[in-house]
Amino acid sequence: MNLSIRLASALLLSALLTVSAAAEEPAACETLLKQKEEALQTLARDNALLQEKVKSLECSITGEALALKNLQRLQEIARDTKSQRQSMADFEVYVKWMANNLSGYSKYMEAGSVAAGFAKVLPIPYAGQAGLFTKFASQFALSLNAASVSITRYLTTSQQFIARVDAMDASKPAKSGEVAGLARFADEHLLKDMNDVQVKLTTTGELSTSVLSFLESLNHYIGSTDAYLNKTKSLIKRGEVDKKEKSFLSESILGLRNKAGTFNAKLKQFDETARKDAPLIKSLGTYEELIREVEAKKVQVSKQ
Repeated sequence: MNLSIRLASALLLSALLTVSAAAEEPAACETLLKQKEEALQTLARDNALLQEKVKSLECSITGEALALKNLQRLQEIARDTKSQRQSMADFEVYVKWMANNLSGYSKYMEAGSVAAGFAKVLPIPYAGQAGLFTKFASQFALSLNAASVSITRYLTTSQQFIARVDAMDASKPAKSGEVAGLARFADEHLLKDMNDVQVKLTTTGELSTSVLSFLESLNHYIGSTDAYLNKTKSLIKRGEVDKKEKSFLSESILGLRNKAGTFNAKLKQFDETARKDAPLIKSLGTYEELIREVEAKKVQVSKQ
């Protein structure tokens, strides 16, 4: 499908949407028909002018120019990827930190599951089912491990992509073959790994929020009564339970809240660049298709 047909199709779709939108407005039948007729006449004139303009441009569009446009998009994606890699290092630190501290949080969460019978207000995963808590903890551990693997894979893929983009000499004409290879790599590898790490990190953030919510509610409950500590002290520590346990829980909550807050803020920034770059990466394929059409037409003309 050549460029003029594509633009004509887009224009026709615009006309249909315009007509449809107009039809939904409450108005008299005659007014609607008149509006439709005027809109179609205007679009028909615009379409004719646009087709003439496209025909005049088709001769001047070259594969090299389109390849340069694609290269510029690849360079923009590479800049965003470099920024993502900086955040990725922080994500890696957080995931490792969370994995190291999970067992400490588990002590309170398991005790809280036992205490759920008399602490109804606690938002505990699998509340009241201490036997199932092990499943939650193990799933969280698996999620952290999956996030770590995904981060490592994305760091490798993104570094390869950046290196290949930086190797392109912007001062020389873009080679369509090299640009096409980069576009395929971005679509088949970079985008895939970017989406995967985004999903894994989002899951980590949600699970961390769940743990923090529980610990904060537990801390509030402990502050109002000693029933929890007295009934679950065998799960927390042997011997007499004292104020140090409450202090340690408060410090644990503060550390998790601060680190989780920083993690979520950086994850939001990562999500924003991912949403911006995903359609850019997908658009690279459209340009490559246009390049092939232009090159094919060029070959046909040379044979005539």
